Amino acid sequence: MTEESGHMSTAIVVGGGIIGLSCAIRLRQRGFRVVVIDEARPVKPASWGNAGHIAVEQVTPLATLDVIRSAPRRLFGLTGGPLDIGWRYVGTWLPWCLRYLRASLPLRAAQGHVALRAALAQAMPEWRAMVADLQAPDLLIENGHLMVWGEGHDPSAAMRTVMESDLGTASARLMDSAELAGVATRMGVRPLSGLVFSGTAQVRSPGAVLETMQAHLTLDPDCHRREQHVTRVASASGGVQVTLQDGSVLKGDKVILAAGVRTSDLVPGWRPPLIAERGYHIEWDHGGIPEGPPVVFADRSVIVSMFGTRMRASTFVEFTHADAPPDIRKWEWLEKTVEKAGLPVRSGFSRWVGCRPTLPDYLPAIGPVAGLPGVIAACGHQHLGLTLAPLTACIVSSIAAGDAVPDVARPFCPNRF
Repeated sequence: MTEESGHMSTAIVVGGGIIGLSCAIRLRQRGFRVVVIDEARPVKPASWGNAGHIAVEQVTPLATLDVIRSAPRRLFGLTGGPLDIGWRYVGTWLPWCLRYLRASLPLRAAQGHVALRAALAQAMPEWRAMVADLQAPDLLIENGHLMVWGEGHDPSAAMRTVMESDLGTASARLMDSAELAGVATRMGVRPLSGLVFSGTAQVRSPGAVLETMQAHLTLDPDCHRREQHVTRVASASGGVQVTLQDGSVLKGDKVILAAGVRTSDLVPGWRPPLIAERGYHIEWDHGGIPEGPPVVFADRSVIVSMFGTRMRASTFVEFTHADAPPDIRKWEWLEKTVEKAGLPVRSGFSRWVGCRPTLPDYLPAIGPVAGLPGVIAACGHQHLGLTLAPLTACIVSSIAAGDAVPDVARPFCPNRF
């Protein structure tokens, strides 16, 4: 955006994950000079470690009474399920949980459903536009995904519940015998039954997406990257100021807060109730089997994705402190589950744990922060950061350029808590 004086406005993006990089790309298209600030991390972030699934079917936020009622039977310590709570860090998650309970009441849950459904309806078109602008259409693979059941009780009721639920722009149908046999050929295990989802997608790999976006921005002389830790963000006379750990101060016209769970520590006067909802994955070489869409093993709460010669199994919803030590038992559980399922394993396992930045109502915070001119939030995307990144970037760049907050973003007001 070029002002009447001829000065090119500067946007500072705090965070170099999928949300931050997407915002940087769209801000450059709106004419901003962009600075991306991303600190070095010992562990790769959720933008890299996710399952690569474009989950437009997940239109119902996880803040519902049904999810609360099902929690006991999903606890890792009691049933080996995917939900775990770091009891040593009760001070971290208890205040968040109280807000979560309020957000799960029927009226707010219904409002959240409507808001998330509307956003996810725009997610796939924005992804298509993003890969086209990156000149990398192969990054997006629109071949849906599968959900299978392989053990335990008759899954008919569970499958019927899924097919009758609101899937947004996606759809699901029963898998036929040939498709079940195809899963067996590719994955090494034949499920008892399953569903085929259409309208969803995956990326070639989360790492490939990040590398392509970084390379795109590196070639742009009006986009710069700084590897630093941000200690403070504030509105100032005529713009915004971003203070770095080395004591230097960057000044700009807009600042985009896309630092994940760390966002809550950046701005005096605005502390969103973000929690580190951690997920785990393992990854290995599969030995050259045919590629195919992600497979959700519903009875194990595991999603398995293929990225070239590598296969990744992801699961767990762990409420704990962002810097808590990883729980080795969860990686061991995943490894045993993969081996028990008969998936093709032709190497040792690599291990990853990362933080999903999650707000109590399971909706993101996107938009201007009230009382802080020039400060725009883009955080709290929980399990949908990859899915909603291009749409978030479109919204953020539009607001930064002076346009009104679009209707789709109004429910995601950063000051709603």
